[in-house]
Amino acid sequence: MTTNHEPYGRYVPAGSAASGPYALDIDPRRAGWSHSSLRVLELPPGGTHELAAGDSEWIVLPLTGGCTVGTEGKLFELRGRESVFSGVTDFAYVPRDAHAQIASGAGGRFALAGAKCERRLPARYGPAPEVPVELRGAGGCSRQVNNFGAAGVFACDRLIAVEVLTPGGNWSSYPPHKHDEHRPGVESELEEIYYFEIDGDGLGYHRVSPSRPGGTDVLAEVRTGDTVLIPDGWHGPSIASPGRDMYYLNVMAGPGESREWLISDHPDHGWIRDTWPGLAVDPRLPLYEAASAGSEPERPAAQPGGAANPAAVSRAAVEPGAAVVTPGAAGAAAPAAEEDSR
Repeated sequence: MTTNHEPYGRYVPAGSAASGPYALDIDPRRAGWSHSSLRVLELPPGGTHELAAGDSEWIVLPLTGGCTVGTEGKLFELRGRESVFSGVTDFAYVPRDAHAQIASGAGGRFALAGAKCERRLPARYGPAPEVPVELRGAGGCSRQVNNFGAAGVFACDRLIAVEVLTPGGNWSSYPPHKHDEHRPGVESELEEIYYFEIDGDGLGYHRVSPSRPGGTDVLAEVRTGDTVLIPDGWHGPSIASPGRDMYYLNVMAGPGESREWLISDHPDHGWIRDTWPGLAVDPRLPLYEAASAGSEPERPAAQPGGAANPAAVSRAAVEPGAAVVTPGAAGAAAPAAEEDSR
């Protein structure tokens, strides 16, 4: 276990960025940038953890197990899930300058996705049935995206976060894309963290190639717990080895005035999109269905009110490469469908 506060390399192997109760502890100083953070908290049965939000907003996202999150006089009970490959999870938002207590009776692992921010938004609960589940791409580029913290879906000041599940043998984050320049209406400037888990202790591969002289250049074999930091560069593909499904959590934030996710495709590879209309979405998707309203646990009165209509996925309704979204947990309207490379 390391407690080194010096910047890490762009490929962060599992365990190399551990600190205290965190199996992974990436903050802006350690990443060498200004906004994005990710911690993976491991709690034993009956364990508790005190989170001081500081100058960042946070989403507490169960990876395995469930927990309670107490903050701002509210107590959010997160049912969680057995694993990232078993279903959509609920989550909790902790505002900047707040303190939160995270407790788990049975124990578990919990991602704390954070972003340095200016505005202080209210603490909120994100019900699993309101997480938009989306199928993207087609054929061997098919993947599933759980848009729990996407821009336009769940209200945050800076933070953008989604989960991506790639069936074994498929490519995701393809075509390679970047978001390292501020070009209004075209491209956002966003720092990004990829945190990986591979089903069955398998492996995958992730590529980042330079978009500028001296830029980020990574080709990593990734396993469960590995992380890749992307301050710049064309990122993708993320390749799942045959027979081993791949999960990654994307955490993004940047200095732009607007919270938006705008990307540019690599000019040598963007043509792949033109092949998708003639291909079917991988029949293995979705790896699991969106949560149903009936599966949501009862919540204390201090939490937000009743669930909205459950998110749903239908392969027949999916345009290859296009988003399928439902209203987000914050009540904000979902963005119009758009193609992307996540």
